[in-house]
Amino acid sequence: MTSVQSELSLWTRDPLAEVLPYCEQQGIAFLPYSPLGRGFLAGRFSSFGELPADDFRRGLPRFQQDAIRANLAFVGRVRQIADRVGATPAQVALAWVLAQGRYVIPIPGTKTPKYLADNVGAADVELREKDLADLNALPAPQGGRY
Repeated sequence: MTSVQSELSLWTRDPLAEVLPYCEQQGIAFLPYSPLGRGFLAGRFSSFGELPADDFRRGLPRFQQDAIRANLAFVGRVRQIADRVGATPAQVALAWVLAQGRYVIPIPGTKTPKYLADNVGAADVELREKDLADLNALPAPQGGRY
């Protein structure tokens, strides 16, 4: 096995317990998808109504109106850390994923050149121990993945 692809983000940390340590021990690449929490961690949405009518996220528990309201505080904390380190929330979320191991190679969705530039900028974000500790201390998001 040369790589494993699974969801990993500040919102979905399940692989941290067993999968990521195994990949690290075996030298297996870990390719996390949705490292920006399907766009939410980038601060793209603040209400259910902002999702396009045909958007699959409308059916996900974390994107229901009550969950979005609760999860805005989560994104607010990411934004505070981003302000502290001089980055965008998306860059901080991606930098956190990158900090999870040397074999971790996130694959964020990138629909525009603006998002591409923002995502690439995450490689230059240096999260200090306090930043990582603050991000690791974030509570679980409201609502399940599916």
